[in-house]
Amino acid sequence: MRFTFKLPVLLALALTAASSAIAETRLIMFEQDGCAWCRRWDREIGGIYGKTDEGQRAPLWKMHIHAALPEGVVLSEKTYYTPTFVLIEDGVEVSRITGYPGEDFFWGLLAELQKKLPDKAPSASSSKTHN
Repeated sequence: MRFTFKLPVLLALALTAASSAIAETRLIMFEQDGCAWCRRWDREIGGIYGKTDEGQRAPLWKMHIHAALPEGVVLSEKTYYTPTFVLIEDGVEVSRITGYPGEDFFWGLLAELQKKLPDKAPSASSSKTHN
């Protein structure tokens, strides 16, 4: 009896968590094995990204470039190169950075992307990895 009650509750919680993942602002980093520029981004930016204002406003969500998009995520075009950084708001692409131009240029480009977002408080969500 207890098991039959817990299963629907757990399913409801899982569905709520999945839908909330797209009901916010995220920066999706599309990557793949062997990507030297992805490794460079990880070295130069990855460790600090979540601690920055930009990272608080758009928490990182890593995905393999060939993985299926989560339900509810809509991109304006297919992603061909890694890394590609796609800023999404409520599951819809706002803008993107294709490639990694180095630390100094990355922050400036990301700031330009985030200017396209509506004003609101930073998201308190943590980074996620989807492979």
